[in-house]
Amino acid sequence: MSDNKNGEKHSSDRVSREFTALSFLWRLLFSLVLVLITYNPSGTSFYHWLTDAISNSALDAVHFFIAALLLIGWAILWAATWRSLETIGVLLATAAIAALVWLLIDIGLLDPKTSSAVAWIVLVSLGLLLAIGLSWSHIWRRMTGQFDVDDDD
Repeated sequence: MSDNKNGEKHSSDRVSREFTALSFLWRLLFSLVLVLITYNPSGTSFYHWLTDAISNSALDAVHFFIAALLLIGWAILWAATWRSLETIGVLLATAAIAALVWLLIDIGLLDPKTSSAVAWIVLVSLGLLLAIGLSWSHIWRRMTGQFDVDDDD
């Protein structure tokens, strides 16, 4: 944080470094948008748009451009998730999300009777995993007071 002439901390610096539930929700929203734009069972996704273009011999530059943007998004989210959680953390977060899904099925909030329902559950779970990966360094710092730094050269 930076100090002004009177030695006071700027509130904008504090706010930009603060991690809140809303911060997590923004990361979750971004992750879900990326996952569901890439593929979803409704038939309105990049996957469906691309396969339609291929089957109609209508593949053009815009398809490659959107594919490149999606690949960049996926690379950023996966890199952040793996660097933040590492392998054991990804496995533990996946286990926790799977247990949550199982619990929601047991209490009747989720109904995985169709393949479409299962696909939605898996896609939302993947979005949640990526959001946890994007947020973990902030959560870790808040829980422990320790900064998570990347010391790879």
